[in-house]
Amino acid sequence: QVQLVESGGGLVQSGGSLRLSCAASGRTFASHIMGWFRQAPGKEREFVAAINWRGSNTAYADFVKGRFTISRDNAKNTVDLHMSSLKPEDTAVYYCAADITYYSPGYLPQLESEFEYWGQGTQVTVSS
Repeated sequence: QVQLVESGGGLVQSGGSLRLSCAASGRTFASHIMGWFRQAPGKEREFVAAINWRGSNTAYADFVKGRFTISRDNAKNTVDLHMSSLKPEDTAVYYCAADITYYSPGYLPQLESEFEYWGQGTQVTVSS
């Protein structure tokens, strides 16, 4: 079992920045691929970013490239999402997710169905 708890959400003005953090407990965190997803009102949950177990490989959705950065600290069992140049369309509930499956080197999952464990989510609201 893996328990994930997100924090850091809130209200920010357009163009501002926020850092989301996800604290993990349970199984060995350092072996997991970690990801962030988001779900806006009335929309399906969508992939935002993922990072491999060493932090050496990352993947991003096109709509956040250059604005968001995913990072992890295996010593602290945390994964962060640094968000900058935020836009009103970034408003959503952001979810942390863990994938314990072993993949071939270089592959990062981006499908919701590939992640086995999920946090409760944290609300991010960007005002215009």
